[in-house]
Amino acid sequence: MTADVTRWRIERYDTLDSTSDFCARRAATGEPAGLMVLAGRQTSGRGRAGRQWNSPAGNFYGSVLLRPNIPAGQGGWYALLAGLALIEALDAALPTPGRIALKWPNDVMAGDAKLAGILLDATIENGVIAWLVIGVGVNLVTAPHVPGRTTASLASLGGTMTPEDLASVLCTRLDHWLGVLPLGSETLRRAWMARAHPEGAALTVDGGRLTGQYVGLDKDGALLLRDGERVVALRGGDVALI
Repeated sequence: MTADVTRWRIERYDTLDSTSDFCARRAATGEPAGLMVLAGRQTSGRGRAGRQWNSPAGNFYGSVLLRPNIPAGQGGWYALLAGLALIEALDAALPTPGRIALKWPNDVMAGDAKLAGILLDATIENGVIAWLVIGVGVNLVTAPHVPGRTTASLASLGGTMTPEDLASVLCTRLDHWLGVLPLGSETLRRAWMARAHPEGAALTVDGGRLTGQYVGLDKDGALLLRDGERVVALRGGDVALI
């Protein structure tokens, strides 16, 4: 794996349709790696599984462009990397460490409430990821209502951070983990598990298709779920805490 981002270029816009869509359009025209795009609001923000990401003013909406040039099968590590970098960046604004945790693959949770989400988009050419866009949404000041889900904001946890400050710290933490990943994935895997909900947490996948207890990640970064007497390795799916 290679990742060589030495200088970030941060662009700020009042309103965009979607920071990730904007980044993708820039990628398609040859924009080099290291671009971070912020928006004060999004008119067509996207979440997982085609959900709309509500985008009230004051929260963080940003996307970064990378060109990892790695086999498509290794792209999942970037989901874990992004979540780990984000939770470390948010920790810097919290008065009490340890109040937030990761949910596979890259949601940031405050208990059972969602604080932040990450969405990856990529273009694959000849089995290699030509470019990768990491979209990040964080409820800094407002926790939008999401039907069937509980949400939280950084402010409700006693934290204060502007979108610009978060962008700066997030770039620093991304640089750190982008430097670690080419040396091997085990350090990243262990660091991610150290920030996740505790082993034994009850999880459900795809609205109840599968339920079980979280028992960690395998060597390839897949979620390990104990279902009765068997342990299942999941490489995709919509995971929720029970």
